[in-house]
This record gives sequence, structure tokens and C-alpha cells, in this order.
Amino acid sequence: MSYIALARKWRPKRFTEMVGQEHVLRALANSLDSGKIHHAFLFTGTRGVGKTTIARILAKSLNCESGVSSNPCGVCAACREIDEGRFIDLIEVDAASRTKVDDTRELLDNVQYSPTRGRYKVYLIDEVHMLSNHSFNALLKTLEEPPPHVKFLLATTDPQKLPVTVLSRCLQFSLKRLSSNLIGERLKTIAAAENLEYEPAAVALIARSAEGSMRDSLSLLDQLIAFGGGVLSEANARAMLGTIDRHHVTRIVEALARGDGPALLAQVQELDRDAPDYDRTLVDLGAFLQRLAIVQIVPDAAREDEEFDADALARLSGAMPAEDVQLYYQIALAGRRDLPMAPDPRLGFEMTLLRMLAFRPDSAAARPTSPGGGTTTREARPSAAPAAPASPPASAVRAAPPSASVAPSAASAAAPASSAPTPVSMRAVSTLALDAAQWPAMVSAAGLSGMARQIALNCVPASFNDGVLVLKLDESSAFRPSPAMEDKLAQGLCKYLARDIRVIFEVSRSDLATPARQRAIADQDRALRAAAAFDEDPAVKGLQERFGAEVDAASVKPTNP
Repeated sequence: MSYIALARKWRPKRFTEMVGQEHVLRALANSLDSGKIHHAFLFTGTRGVGKTTIARILAKSLNCESGVSSNPCGVCAACREIDEGRFIDLIEVDAASRTKVDDTRELLDNVQYSPTRGRYKVYLIDEVHMLSNHSFNALLKTLEEPPPHVKFLLATTDPQKLPVTVLSRCLQFSLKRLSSNLIGERLKTIAAAENLEYEPAAVALIARSAEGSMRDSLSLLDQLIAFGGGVLSEANARAMLGTIDRHHVTRIVEALARGDGPALLAQVQELDRDAPDYDRTLVDLGAFLQRLAIVQIVPDAAREDEEFDADALARLSGAMPAEDVQLYYQIALAGRRDLPMAPDPRLGFEMTLLRMLAFRPDSAAARPTSPGGGTTTREARPSAAPAAPASPPASAVRAAPPSASVAPSAASAAAPASSAPTPVSMRAVSTLALDAAQWPAMVSAAGLSGMARQIALNCVPASFNDGVLVLKLDESSAFRPSPAMEDKLAQGLCKYLARDIRVIFEVSRSDLATPARQRAIADQDRALRAAAAFDEDPAVKGLQERFGAEVDAASVKPTNP
């Protein structure tokens, strides 16, 4: 007996055997079981998602000798002949090869005649968008008012090319791409039924390479069986698909985590010996980074991964900050876009990896100690010994009780005395604490700007003990510190104070007297006073009395800052 391709052998014969497309199957099943069956159906979707398969099952449901239902018997003559493609009342037409109007007219000449064997005469027109405009015009009248014994089943991968007059005469069902998980589970079922031993990673690779098409996945499975002599291994799958060994991707990400440029370029050189598809390599790199981001949020997901090394995912999830993983993922996506414009694919791939190193966040070594809680900590160190940074104004600090004392840093102990009057500073005394009322002056003196400044102004200092600064963050603030912004704020204060500090954020009640809230209250008070002064102005009152003018309160602005 001749070999039957898996895509044909395992084509579903009932709606219950279909994988996915539940939104379409449910509507069709309800229509068939209730007897309320439209005369024209249009199935749209990309290749291999089940358009013609659903149409053939629908034709079988309409002509099954046991009656019209969503569950045809599959054993009667009509069901068997439809499965074998020889049912005389199922007229299948490939519109791509019959585009002329004469072909359409010849097809429709027999519409008026009753079916020969079945209950309905079913016209299944595949790739219907390929018909010419004249062919559509010839089809329209029949499509709108066909005889009661005729059903039209149209399928297309490009519904935008269909005239609206055709679309309006059909019930349209849009079939979705299938997920890799659905395809993978189906492939495992088929492999088991075919007595094939497989590696889960090989099935996962095929499922992802199919890009949502079940038919493509079965064709790839057939190809892998032939390529590997029946051995469905990950190595054979990668060799057949032209993808690289997953260990290459793992070693690349490990080099990125260490910031090791020479090791990164060495991996590219080793990879280049196999002449890989660098676009596909960036796809694999992006997929690995995506899985890594998931494992950082859900650690148990590493054990469930079939495509990548679970141990490597678990190890790297703790070695790389989450913001680095997100940034590398975005750079990998941008690298795919830029790759066609690179002088050479390898050079484009190398530049993508070097871009990851060049733009890695400064906060790579500082991560939240309590990622799941309401408190995060940032520790910062000066990048170099600062050259006598400006001291804060005397009003920015005050004497603190002994419990809040801070030991002076080595830099402060060695600072030379100046003959000129010097403001009191953190480096000059050892028992100081921040004054919440003077926090804005501290923020300005530290040179904070942008988002870091806004975050600081929405906080109030709670305590500063033993080099640990606790900031209470207004819970109603629209500004939330990201890890990078927390590090920027801590670095600014660290450089300004010329000592190592840690910054702890605590989200607190929404009525904190933060600088931002005080500024908003002051602005509101100035606006109210300006509006009152405007209303009392004699000229304004004169205009109101003479012309009945009204004041637009929203347009009144205070002149003082």
C-alpha cells in the first residue's frame, strides 16, 4: 500500500476531531442541529488552519444519510465518498485555476438541477478571491438567491480582495492561527499513534516553525521522519530547520549576563562555522529571552519548558536583572528589522549583540531585594571620588538625636578646612539627620533631574540612620520608581553626599506633605486668590454690569510664579 502523507491521513473527519477554532465549530454545530442553515458560508484565514477541512465536514453533515446534524456518522456511503473525494454532489473548485467568467458560467449552469445522490448540492470554491470581477458578477445573482437544494462554501486566504457584494451575501467565519501549544499536543498524539519515538524539544521546534498552520506542522513532521530516518530528535529537527543548537543561544546570553565582550564575539565566530540563518538566530535569541522573562516572574515555569535548557533558564533568571532581559529582547527585535540593511548578516548580528552590551542599564548590579513587596531597596556607590561636591545649605540639615547619628565617611574626615565660612554639611559633622521641610533644597542641591527628580519630590524623608535613607512615597502619586530610576536617584544622592548610602522606598498614605503636594496646594491657593482679585477688579465689574459679561474662571491665571 502506498504511503499517505500525515496531513492527509490525519485530516479531521468530524468537528470533534478539530484542533482549535472553537468559535467557528460552535456556530456551525448550533446551526446544523437547529436546522437553521444559511445558504452561503465564507471561511477565511491563513494557510493550513482548517478552512477546507471544515467545509468538507460541513458538506458531510448536510448529506449524511442518517440526517442533518453536527455529528455525521462517517460510515454511510455519502460520508465515505466525501472523505474519499468522489461524492458527485460535492463540487470542489480551485478558483486559482478557473478565474475566467466562462468557467464560472459553466459551473453555475447546473445549479438549477437537483442533487444526484445527496440531500444538497454543495459548491466548495477554494481561494475564491482569485476569481475575476466578471466571474464575481456572474456568481452574485445565484449566490444571493440559490435554489433550496444548493449550498455555497467559499474559502480564501485574502478576504480583502472579495467584493463587498459577495461578503454581504455570506456568513463569514474567520479562522485563527493555532498556538504552538495546540499544535505541539496534536503532533505528540500523532507521533504516539504512529509508534514514533520523539524528543519534546523536537516537537516544540516543529510546532513553532509551523507559524500557526497545522498542515505545515504535519508536513514538517513528515519531513523530519524522512530526514532522521524515523528518529525525531532535537538535533535532527534543528539540522533540518536550519536553526542553531540551543546551547549556542544559552552561551550567548551567559556572555551578555557577564558583560563579556570577547566571549560574546567568540561565540559568534563559533556559530559562523555552521553558516546559520542569522535572522532565525535572532528569533531563537528572542524566544530564549522571552522564556527567561517568564521564569523571572514564575520560577516554576523553567521546569515546564521543553525547548530550552531548564537549568540554564533557572540559573540565568537569577543572574540577570529583569530590566536587562527586557532591553535585550527589544534590541533583538530591532536587530531583525535592521538585519537586511547590514553590510553582511554576520556583521548585523554582531552589532545587535554589541548594542546589547553598549546600552545595558547602569543598574545591572543593583536589583530590588523585595520584588514582590511594597518596599524596594537601592544601594549606590560613587563611580569615582568626587572632587569636593557642593555642600547642602545649612537649612537642609539639622542636629539629630544620638539614635540617628551617622558615622562620617573617610572622605569627610580627610576634607581640608576652609578659611571661608562653610555651610554645615553631611561631611562636617557626625550627628545629622535630614529635615523633611528642607527636602526640596536637598533634591535641588543634589542635581537630580527628570523622572528621578519627580519621584524624589513625591517623597518625604522618614529617617536617615547608618547610611540608610528611608523615603516615604505618596501612594496617590502618578510617578512610580522603576529600578533604573531608583538607581539614578540613589547615585545622585550618593555622589552629592560623598558617601555610600542605601535608599529604601516605602509606599505610604496619600496625605503625605510631599514637596509636590505642597507645591500643588500653593498653586491652587494662588489661583483662587487670583480669581478673587479678578472678580473684585472695578473694570471687570463694570463690564459685567454693562454688558452682562461672564468670567471664564479657568482662564484666570496668577501672574506670580
